[in-house]
Amino acid sequence: MVERMVPDELWELFQRVVPPAPTRPQGGGRRRYGDREVLAAIIFVATTGCTWRQLPPVFGPSGPTAHRRFTEWTAARVWAKLHRVILDELGSRGELDWSRCAIDSVNMRALKGDLTGPNPVDRGKKGSKIHLITERTGLPLSVGISGANLHDSQALEPLVCGIPPIRSRRGPRRRRPAKLRADKGYDYDHLRRWLRKRGIRHRIARKGIESSTRLGRHRWTIERTMSWLGGCRRLHRRYERKAEHFLAFTAIACSLICYRRLTK
Repeated sequence: MVERMVPDELWELFQRVVPPAPTRPQGGGRRRYGDREVLAAIIFVATTGCTWRQLPPVFGPSGPTAHRRFTEWTAARVWAKLHRVILDELGSRGELDWSRCAIDSVNMRALKGDLTGPNPVDRGKKGSKIHLITERTGLPLSVGISGANLHDSQALEPLVCGIPPIRSRRGPRRRRPAKLRADKGYDYDHLRRWLRKRGIRHRIARKGIESSTRLGRHRWTIERTMSWLGGCRRLHRRYERKAEHFLAFTAIACSLICYRRLTK
């Protein structure tokens, strides 16, 4: 079960970013479960959507033990580092297409926690929003979360700045797309000026002028990526009180999406 949830290739990538286990010079204490077993348990929780206490005993560590390790690794930004390492591998193989990127967001209900707000498309019920930038084929490059009442346009600049420098097949690392496509929610002149200043061409639908269907011919890839995120059932509804924990599950989902492309 552990080898199926965490294949050897994924485990090798994870070993590059996981912090070393703490030592006990004085000895004693309980035996610490291996990182691979704990990682498999965390991925199981992310993909099935079960609670920590429903974790099957086949993985070894109990739910509270896996949750404590998840909290430790989240504080050490392990999940963002894992996503970046996988992107580096894809970039070095020439699997990333920077010619046309897209930005969008998706809402989900939130039961509690910070970075939540009334969802304008769900009768004002409390919710959160995932913001995402993908490259041409739909692989996620940058991800963020906010309250459901945050306007999409306010997330564009942080998301573009949040794209990490990723290895290329030839030449230096890259972090800026050649072109960015967006829907009418990003139709603001200051965003166009901001993108042009950074050498990024834009294709943003204009309100009252252009039909969304024309832009959708190229933006279907990010819509597909949103459905891929739904493969991690832990993201269907937000249960995490802390925003960094919900962002961690989002980063795990993005890492798994990129890893599947890496192993094709």
